[in-house]
Amino acid sequence: MTIAQRKPADALVQEMQALGRSARAAAATLALAPTEQKNRALLQAAAALRAAAPDILAANARDLRAAEAKGLSGAMTDRLMLDSKRIEAIAAGVLEVAKLPDPVGAVDSEWTRPNGLRISRVRVPLGVIGIIYESRPNVTADAGALCLKSGNACILRGGSESFHSTRAIHAALVEGLAAAGLPAAAISLVPTTDRDAVGILLGMSEFVDIIVPRGGKSLIERVQRDSRIPMIAHLEGNCHVYVNRAADVAKARAVVVNAKMRRTGVCGAAETLLVDAAAAASHLKPILDDLIAAGCEIRGDAPTQALDPRVKPATELDFHTEFLDAIIAVKQVADVDEAIAHIGAYGSHHTDAILTEDAATAERFLARVDSAIVLHNASTQFADGGEFGMGAEIGISTGRLPPRGPVGVAELTSYKYVVHGNGQVRP
Repeated sequence: MTIAQRKPADALVQEMQALGRSARAAAATLALAPTEQKNRALLQAAAALRAAAPDILAANARDLRAAEAKGLSGAMTDRLMLDSKRIEAIAAGVLEVAKLPDPVGAVDSEWTRPNGLRISRVRVPLGVIGIIYESRPNVTADAGALCLKSGNACILRGGSESFHSTRAIHAALVEGLAAAGLPAAAISLVPTTDRDAVGILLGMSEFVDIIVPRGGKSLIERVQRDSRIPMIAHLEGNCHVYVNRAADVAKARAVVVNAKMRRTGVCGAAETLLVDAAAAASHLKPILDDLIAAGCEIRGDAPTQALDPRVKPATELDFHTEFLDAIIAVKQVADVDEAIAHIGAYGSHHTDAILTEDAATAERFLARVDSAIVLHNASTQFADGGEFGMGAEIGISTGRLPPRGPVGVAELTSYKYVVHGNGQVRP
């Protein structure tokens, strides 16, 4: 953080409140904006992102140099890094959001009472959404696009490590808003890396309706402790893959390597591998060979160490850890029930998978594992709103109250009841 980026406390409060007032006014406009106008803004934003690719890459290079100087981990750097392919994916994601049905005004259900009252439950925007996130500059476009399509204004606060990348992406989104005649404050960006801005945002309940924190455990804990605003929590992804004795070995080898190694820094990356002890020789040994060949460090329990001398001893903490790196904890279990119990004790209710050809065992796992996403014979890296056909996501909500799982446009709306009568009075 530079001195120029810090502001006197009073000035920062005033600046944040001005953002809040502008966002509240923009939300009133967006709530009534027709679908065509919102889609036009998204299409123009996607075009602006593609056109601005050189500027975005230059800004990202500046962030990466700073990250290197700070000694950021490889996983954090991977989350931060942009290239032409990733920028194109960001623009394509915005276009996918434009293609989605507009949830605003959709009728969930309707019925007529015996007294003739016609009642409908209709989707409405949430209002102003504050989104706090770390490292990943693509969240700027994902969150902005989803909020816009769902009729919500948003106030974005990206991490200090992605400050310049985030500003460059945000500029393209604002260009899209202007081209469609929508207020620039519909997608606002906190213009400072000053950490005090987060505390101010968490107290702005008169302007902000929902807070979405998307980051590490310390950020989530701070928001849970300090926020006066309801929260949609994106908690850590301590994701598990359980290989049952009835798993197809070829499928299991491919899925486990993908779940761990496709991108180690995403929240859907597998962090713990559970394997039936009865299948250790037939299933676990070749999977260990594959993971090690792919550059993954294995931290295993005693039976797994005995199976392969390259396995390092796992600690109790390892089974609680979201590594976000090329490291995986491995444990052998007796059966599906022990696997379920382990996930219940150590998991984060994010995403967990079972690999088996036994349908009854799969159904037992899917019914009893209390996670936002459970998969059968598929990689945990499918834990993504885009892969679910949502275009993009703000995050994976791991709480039990809705929304749960990938938070897309439909999940960013609430509802109200619309009642039509013909002069009825209540007796």
